[in-house]
Amino acid sequence: MTGHNSPACAPGWRIPVIGGVPADQRLLGSVPELVETLIATLVERVPTYRRLPREQVAGELAQVTERRIRALAQAVRTGLPAPAAEFAAVREAAARRAEEGLPLDAVLLAHHLGMEVCWELVTRHARDGDAADLLVLNRLLLDQLRQATSAAGAGYVEDRRGLADERHAARHALLTALLDGAPADEAAERAGLRLPPAYAVLCLAVADHPDEQAPGVDRAVAARRKLRRLRAELDHRTRQSALTSLTATGGVALVPLDRGPDAVPAATWLMLADTVHRTARATGAAVQAGAAAATPAGVPGAAVLAHEVLEVARAFGRPPGLHRLDDVLLEYQLSRPSHARSRLASLIEPLADSGDLLATLRTHLAGGLNRRHTARTLHLHPNTVDYRLRRVAVLTGLDPTRPADLLRIAAAIAAHDAERTQEPA
Repeated sequence: MTGHNSPACAPGWRIPVIGGVPADQRLLGSVPELVETLIATLVERVPTYRRLPREQVAGELAQVTERRIRALAQAVRTGLPAPAAEFAAVREAAARRAEEGLPLDAVLLAHHLGMEVCWELVTRHARDGDAADLLVLNRLLLDQLRQATSAAGAGYVEDRRGLADERHAARHALLTALLDGAPADEAAERAGLRLPPAYAVLCLAVADHPDEQAPGVDRAVAARRKLRRLRAELDHRTRQSALTSLTATGGVALVPLDRGPDAVPAATWLMLADTVHRTARATGAAVQAGAAAATPAGVPGAAVLAHEVLEVARAFGRPPGLHRLDDVLLEYQLSRPSHARSRLASLIEPLADSGDLLATLRTHLAGGLNRRHTARTLHLHPNTVDYRLRRVAVLTGLDPTRPADLLRIAAAIAAHDAERTQEPA
């Protein structure tokens, strides 16, 4: 290996010579060609760079490229790492690309392509005896590439994290304004959003994941994993349009709607129900939600209603999923204390000490009054079901086989459950 030494070189460093020319001189003598080739390669092979303004490509991008080539030539000449200021510039350039919305893979690919173009230019004149110098040069270029991509990745991620923090803070401020009933137009503008005609307000309750109860497992870690999956799935299903405030046990989500609260189509509610279902599957935990729709100004009232619907659904043992007021009208009404509710509950009080009769009655109503279904569910003979239903009629005066009594029976059971859920502990 031949070359010339310099006082500024690393100890024992000898500049790689390729094709009879020191590699650093080959780079410096071809700066205009390298800049032009690299810019053309970026535009051809990385579609994102085609969308940049021409003045940016010909100006800033070309200047950054030339600086990197000269820094690379300096490293080849000295065998020393590039100065910290050089990689600080790489970080800053990557941060600008992040701010402009270029994807990280495109930014990193640009550095790889730059090194590839430089390698091809320097080695195109290689001779048979240059193998040792080629190995030294290759090792140095790879080291420079590693440092450059590390700096670029750090700068990009740091800027994106800052942007994400700003975006999160602005969206949270908008959510807070809507829930507080404060004017939200300015908060929406700061968040880069436009207030929709209405929001679907979802109040969520999330059960424990099995890992949160598993012996030997850090409960906090399991809860954070569940919360991360919950947020990710909601973002995915709502295309990141929902405003959310979530913890591992639930929270609130405002999903923008393109119609007023009185004109929300059934398909939209089905989509939201599917979202809750898929969110539960993604988190591995049961998710129950109360829902209501309102204009932006009506969000506070809708949030109260959605929370009440959720609490009623939980109190009355409704299954996981999405529940609206229409789904729990009777239970919701009976959850409000009144003389009528107490009277209704008293109708089945004679069954309170006979758990089998009340359980049979509940199962019979839930199964569509099909005695065979009731028998199979409770592992009884159909004749036993008939006997128990007759006993219910004798004790309460309400006959489950008589259509006229069915509404009073259903209301009495709901009132009974409501009374029990609101008994003082």
